[in-house]
Amino acid sequence: MAQEVLAPMHDKPSGAGDESATTTAQEDHRDQSGVLRHILSIYPEVLTQAELIREMTGGDSSPAFAERDRIERAVRDLIAGGLLHEDAMLILPTRAAVLCHSILDA
Repeated sequence: MAQEVLAPMHDKPSGAGDESATTTAQEDHRDQSGVLRHILSIYPEVLTQAELIREMTGGDSSPAFAERDRIERAVRDLIAGGLLHEDAMLILPTRAAVLCHSILDA
């Protein structure tokens, strides 16, 4: 008898039966939302990426790799999406992000 019959592959992702389980895409969107909200909440003040990481990790001077990585990925993805801009190590919201934020907050 083939091994697949005895031990079939799982057709659901890990935690699929748990309603609180999230996909990596959902986690990425949550992280991007958190970063963008933080940047826009302090605008027109600006931060470097290191300052942003420190602020978002509770002031930890050396956050765990996973925490730092998720924030760095969110910044990179928001830059690629045209919502953030990096200029001389400063992380800035684009005009489109600022305008959208002001419209949604009105």
